Amino acid sequence: MKQVRVCLLDSHGNLGAPVLTPKVVKTDQEWRKQLTAEQYQIARGKGTESPFCGIFYDHKKPGYYTCVCCGLPLFSSAAKFDSGTGWPSFFTPITPENVTSQPDLSHGTRRTEVLCTHCDAHLGHVFEDGPKPSGLRYCLNSASLVFTETTTKPPR
Repeated sequence: MKQVRVCLLDSHGNLGAPVLTPKVVKTDQEWRKQLTAEQYQIARGKGTESPFCGIFYDHKKPGYYTCVCCGLPLFSSAAKFDSGTGWPSFFTPITPENVTSQPDLSHGTRRTEVLCTHCDAHLGHVFEDGPKPSGLRYCLNSASLVFTETTTKPPR
């Protein structure tokens, strides 16, 4: 079984050191049973939700966002910003190990797709037009994410 290096949250919501863990692999039928039709179409089918429609595009509560498929922590509200695009946008992931980027040449354009390292769920795309300090804009689909509110400072 393939192993991947990711960082997990401990019981106090703190980000741990990188660990090797088995990659999450499920059948198409198992993913369809676990996810809603929209979540499946976006996270497993590499779809895109319409702008300004996802539940997190204008979301401002403190906390962190995890993968809808496997629960891996992906992005902190501390790195979220309003990009004006209608999708939740972040300037950096919670830790680089937890997201994977790969070329996306679909739709006649050259983009960089962002995936969950743990289960290969499609999250969205990353662009080089974001704010400092990274200059990146991780433009994500709300349907690929689950939000956990925190009363303390969110992990970074």
